[in-house]
Amino acid sequence: MPEQVQEGQTAPDFTLPATGGSPVTLSQYLGQKVVLYFYAKDNTAGCTDEARGFRELSAAITAAGAVILGISGDPLAVHEKFSAKHELPFPLLSDTDRLVSQLYGVFKEKNMYGKKVMGIERSTFIINEQGIIIRIFRKVKVAGHAQAVLTALK
Repeated sequence: MPEQVQEGQTAPDFTLPATGGSPVTLSQYLGQKVVLYFYAKDNTAGCTDEARGFRELSAAITAAGAVILGISGDPLAVHEKFSAKHELPFPLLSDTDRLVSQLYGVFKEKNMYGKKVMGIERSTFIINEQGIIIRIFRKVKVAGHAQAVLTALK
């Protein structure tokens, strides 16, 4: 397992399949800020609320000079349906092999109903225009999270 990425370091680059038809490479966003959020699974209560939170503030986040990218291990077909159902104005990226989640140190052992399972720990990274991680939110609680990200961007 790689070390967790830290604030102040260059965000690891990657390319993943994304909703909307074209793969997304992180470095294509150099010159603008990126809100990179990792979540466990489409169509679960917390992850749906988190996506809706980012959707509701997407115009303000864009106005703050940032793009939003959501990543989970769901296949692209599931992302497409989830994105359409909730009218998400930002791409969802499919990390089915969990390599990017491991790169960012968010694929971890978690407790699910008393059982130990491997999964994505809800985490958000704010990356500046030069590709440097300037803020990390780990073990995110959904309520108020999108607003906290917007505040950190300003």
